[in-house]
Parts: sequence; structure tokens; C-alpha cells
Amino acid sequence: FAELHAAVPGLPLASSRVLPGIVLRRDFAAYCPTDGELRALLVTEPLRPALTAPGVEFVVDSEGQYQASLRWITKRTEALMKHLQSNNVKLLLSSVKQEEVVLYYAKLYGVSVVECLSSEEMALIREITGVSPYTPFSDNTDREITETAVVTFCRPLLLVSKRCVHIGFASVCAFQPHCLILCGPVDGVNEQHAAALQEAFTMLQQLFKTVDQ
Repeated sequence: FAELHAAVPGLPLASSRVLPGIVLRRDFAAYCPTDGELRALLVTEPLRPALTAPGVEFVVDSEGQYQASLRWITKRTEALMKHLQSNNVKLLLSSVKQEEVVLYYAKLYGVSVVECLSSEEMALIREITGVSPYTPFSDNTDREITETAVVTFCRPLLLVSKRCVHIGFASVCAFQPHCLILCGPVDGVNEQHAAALQEAFTMLQQLFKTVDQ
């Protein structure tokens, strides 16, 4: 329930509504408008490649070596974004913050980015879509990307002064997510209404469970 409702203070209760899909309470790190269906990728690690494996020391002996290393990172990042574009990936949903070079090439190749998703949000998206996070820079970076989710729409959503991301997924299960936009004059009232609704949904779950048995 925490991931499927958003409380908006400063508006009358009558402004409350139910929206299809989910609402992520953060702005796009990079936004490239697109129409119609698109492919999304879940990632749980930085997409800027590391020069060494964890625990391995990397020694640079000169400024020239350092600059060459930076150029290698930049080219590898661009190659990854080209690879995503060629696989029709238009949206990255990341649980970690991505670096500026990643966002630069994402915008260049028409890929929107939402970062810093919580573990609960990632788990919800995985449940809806049935996909696992993508592992970049594997041995074969030219392979077809199969870990993509179908997104029916992806757009900015303004809730009073808060910029959010509104996404619709093609669900692979019977669960069709909707998000409750709960409005009220102050936070305290919204919290009371949210708690009451959550208790009501819990009661309905128990009721239908009993009927099923």
C-alpha cells in the first residue's frame, strides 16, 4: 500500500483520484518524451564502467594514462547506451544514483532515467513485470537484451509542487496496479485517511480469503 498511494497536502479531499499504473515520488534524472509503448530496463548498479574489479588496486603512472582511462570509460558508457537504443530500451529504472556521463549519453540516445528507487519499489516493479535487473558489461555486451519490461506510458506528473514519474506497465500477472492520489488540507489528515484505507483493504483481503476457503 505504501508504494501504491501518494499523499498530497494542500488540496481538498475531493481532488483525490485513482490513476492507472504507479507513481514514483521523484523526478526524472533524464527525460526524453516518447509516444506509445516502450521498453524499460531495471538496473541495480552504476552504468559507468569501473576500471577495476572490487578490491583490485588501479595504479596510474601519468596524466596521459589517467586521461586515457577517462576516455575508455566515456566510450564504454556511450557504447552501452547505443546498445540499449538498438534494443529499443527507452527507460532506465535504477536503484542507485547514476553519474553525469551516464545521464549525458542517456539523453543523447533518447533514454529516460529514473534513479534512486527504493528496494520496495523495485520489488513491486519486478512483481508486476516479471523481469530481473539487467547486468551491464557482461562478457558479451552485444547480446540481445531480454530483461526488458513493456511500459504502456511514461510521463511526468505534477502533484502540487512535487514532480513525480507516472508509469504504466503491461502486467504479466492478474495484478493490475493503480495508484491512489490522496488529497487533504494537511499531512495529518492525509495520514489518517491513508491508515483508514489501508485497514479497509486489509479487512477486504481477509474477507475474500475466508470466502475462497
